Amino acid sequence: MKLYCLSGHPTLPCNVLKFKSTTIMLDCGLDMTSALNFLPLPLVHSPRLAKLPGWVSKDGNTFLEKELKECAGRVFVDSLPEFCLPERELLDLSTIDVILISNYHCMMALPYITEHTGFTGTVYATEPTLQIGRLLMEELVNFIERVPKAQSATCWKNKEIQRLLPAPLKDTVEVSTWKSCYTMQEVNSALSKVQLVGYSQKIELFGAVQITPLSSGYSLGSSNWIIQSHYEKVSYVSGSSLLTTHPQPMDQSSLKNSDVLILTGLTQIPTANPDGMLGEFCSNLAMTVRTGGNVLVPCYSSGVIYDLLECLYQFIDSASLTTIPFYFISPVANSSLEFSQIFAEWLCHNKQSKVYLPEPPFPHAELIQTNKLKHYPSVHGDFSNDFKQPCVVFTGHPSLRFGDVVHFMELWGKSSINTIIFTEPDFSYLEALAPYQPLAMKCVYCPIDTRLNFIQVSKLLKEVQPLHVVCPEQYVRPPPAQSHRSDLMLDCQPPTMPYRRCSVLSLPFRRRYERIELLPELADSLVPSEIKPGISVATVTAVLHTKDNKHVLRPTLKLAPAPPPSKKRKRVLEEPPEHRAPKPLLSGAVPIEQFLATLQKHGITEVKVEDTPDGHILHLQDEDTLIQLEEDSTHIICDNNEILRATLRDLVLRFLQKF
Repeated sequence: MKLYCLSGHPTLPCNVLKFKSTTIMLDCGLDMTSALNFLPLPLVHSPRLAKLPGWVSKDGNTFLEKELKECAGRVFVDSLPEFCLPERELLDLSTIDVILISNYHCMMALPYITEHTGFTGTVYATEPTLQIGRLLMEELVNFIERVPKAQSATCWKNKEIQRLLPAPLKDTVEVSTWKSCYTMQEVNSALSKVQLVGYSQKIELFGAVQITPLSSGYSLGSSNWIIQSHYEKVSYVSGSSLLTTHPQPMDQSSLKNSDVLILTGLTQIPTANPDGMLGEFCSNLAMTVRTGGNVLVPCYSSGVIYDLLECLYQFIDSASLTTIPFYFISPVANSSLEFSQIFAEWLCHNKQSKVYLPEPPFPHAELIQTNKLKHYPSVHGDFSNDFKQPCVVFTGHPSLRFGDVVHFMELWGKSSINTIIFTEPDFSYLEALAPYQPLAMKCVYCPIDTRLNFIQVSKLLKEVQPLHVVCPEQYVRPPPAQSHRSDLMLDCQPPTMPYRRCSVLSLPFRRRYERIELLPELADSLVPSEIKPGISVATVTAVLHTKDNKHVLRPTLKLAPAPPPSKKRKRVLEEPPEHRAPKPLLSGAVPIEQFLATLQKHGITEVKVEDTPDGHILHLQDEDTLIQLEEDSTHIICDNNEILRATLRDLVLRFLQKF
């Protein structure tokens, strides 16, 4: 059993598991942090970005000034942003049988895999994962395609040139694998290969293994996966949460008795408490709007935004914010808010019960009805007519490189009464703000990440007790910025098996058993022989029939009696294979002293005995014959004396049991 690791990002995993005769891809996350090296894509012409000077090398060379621009001491690529794909050269991706998706954030690279590698398999995901994943992909394509660029920058990627660039561009890795965004046609084609599954549904893969999705408690429809055969069990835990938020709670008990547990997608902010961050978010928001400032919240169009809106719903009245408008701007804003209300069976029990009252599970429905929350596909059209300040705007993308957020950064960035509040933990907020410097607006970092932290993981592993744990290398040592914090790493027994991008792990257990079915008529014909008190053994002579990884023992074919000879000429038919009666099986050991005494009785007296690691060698000197007695075999070696060989064989057989 092998694990191929195609992504170096611990919360955007992409691994391939070879288990029995199946090849299974576990998630295909898209690392978008590469976009931080690019200039933002403004919706309207930005004089500030247009005036940025081209980069000039130390020796005065200007050949890259059209591709690279300098801003506040940092160098950015002036091109459509590109994303870091999972590794595609480590193994032939066309051999992948299935792709298992754990949550909608971990499927963003799906079109690159299914449309450009010869993939012909099936993708398994829950319905919310598919539908919200579609929205996120549609939003991404929309953000990129509505701001086309005249040229794309490629020269800077040359390895010789990249070494001459300033940091962080010169330190970026795998730039050759970076690709621009896919198209909506590729998205639709990729998602047409998805087969929907429900929690605890068992799916057979070619009769070899069974896969089962379990609730992971992180987001709508998010799953952990069990991959098992009759005798082996692998658990894949990715992006899980034990906190009480809007999704169904995590199913922990089904993870018990795993041979291997593959662990990814832990919290990216282990020192931040999500509840504390929500409180900080609300207080900073209230403080800004009370002084007449606007609040910008860069966020994804699904996920934490539901919790933010619910928190604000409870906070608005007590903080006297009832007159402040809340705007949610995204090409998929309407769909996202509606989907969250219709996926009732995927929500926690508290929200499920509201559906039967009937009430909407999320309070943002009431915010929309009372006009406190308004949603728009973009800043154009209706939004520009309804726009009032001060206000709170939720919009994407959290990287601040594309989407409507770029427009608000240019609009509000010059005033210190405005605030930007970062809640998504996927991007470094300092990196995200770099191309907007110098910036006057206040910046608040309140990352909300509900995924498992190291204390919760340690407790979980003690409860489910897997034999082996596999995880990204980032989890087996403290974070670089807090190297003294040994509590911010995974420490369990036996030690974890860490992986990095492009590593191939041989998982440390061997398959020792296979299940075989006996047909009733064959079982009927067995005659057990007792070899020890309470232990009986029966020999089986049968034909092994294997189809779709199911093994069946069938009785051997009995030869029909030969038909009487006919005068008519017939075509010569191939004779069926002859089934001979099986030889008896032998068990036991040959006691050396008794065997020597028996040889003496038969006139063989000159015997030299030599001990070996596996048994004994008897040299019959007068007969020039060797007898090798080993634990599981006996060899009689004599030249051209068949009578002696047969006699010695019969003497050996006297000491062995036949059955």
